[in-house]
Amino acid sequence: MLRYLILGFQQLSDPATRSTFWLSLAISVATFILLWVGAAFGVVWLGDALAAWLSGIGASAFWVDAAEILAGLGAVGAILFASFILFPAVIAMVLSFLLDDVCRQVEARHYPELPPAREQPLLEAIMDGLRLALATIGLNILFLPLIIALSFVPPLNLFVFYGLNGYLLGREYFELVAVRRMGAAEGRRLRKIYRGRVLLTGVIVAILLTLPVINLVMPLVATALMVHVFEELRRRSGERADSGA
Repeated sequence: MLRYLILGFQQLSDPATRSTFWLSLAISVATFILLWVGAAFGVVWLGDALAAWLSGIGASAFWVDAAEILAGLGAVGAILFASFILFPAVIAMVLSFLLDDVCRQVEARHYPELPPAREQPLLEAIMDGLRLALATIGLNILFLPLIIALSFVPPLNLFVFYGLNGYLLGREYFELVAVRRMGAAEGRRLRKIYRGRVLLTGVIVAILLTLPVINLVMPLVATALMVHVFEELRRRSGERADSGA
C-alpha cells in the first residue's frame, strides 16, 4: 500500500499529468476558499440577523451580545464542518470529471499493455460525482452527533470519523475506477471480495484529505492510488480488463 501511495504522489511529476494536476489544484484551492468564506459569512450573517431581531423586540443587551458571541463560535464551527466534512465530498465530486484523464495517465505510465478503457458518458460522471458527494455529506451528518459525543473520548472519535469516511471514499473511488474496466455489478462484487483492502485505502485517503496543504493534491493522488489498488485486485481475482472499444 505504501508503494502505491508513493507512486500516486510520483504521478504528479509525470508530464502528461501536470495540466490535470494544476487544474485539480486550482479547483481544490477555489473550493476550499469558497467553503470557508461561505460557511463563516453565512453563520455570521445569521448571527447578526438574530441580534437585530432581538434588539427589535426590545431584548436586553445581554441577549444581543450573547447572540453575537454564539455567531462567532458558530462561524468557527462552520469552518471546521466545511473543512472536515464538506471539503472532501465536494472536491471528490468535482474531481470525478477529471478522473478518467488521471486514470488514463496512470495506465499509460504503469500499465501500457491494457486495452483502451470504456469512455464514461458525461451524465454518468455527473451522477457518480453527485452520489459520492451526497453519500459522504449525508452519512457524516447522520453520524455527527456520535462524533461530537465522542469528541472527548480520543482516539475513539477519530476511529469513527476516519472509519466512516474511509468506507465511503474507498467504496466510491474504487467503483469509479472499476467501472472503466468492468461492469458496475462486477466492480461492486470485486470490492466486496476485497473490502478490507479497499477500506484501508479509503482510510488512508480520508486521513490525508484532512491534512492542510496535502489535501489540495490528494484527490488526484487518491485516484492514482486507487488505479494501482484496483489493478492489483483485478489481476489477483483473474478478472479481464475490458476494452472500451
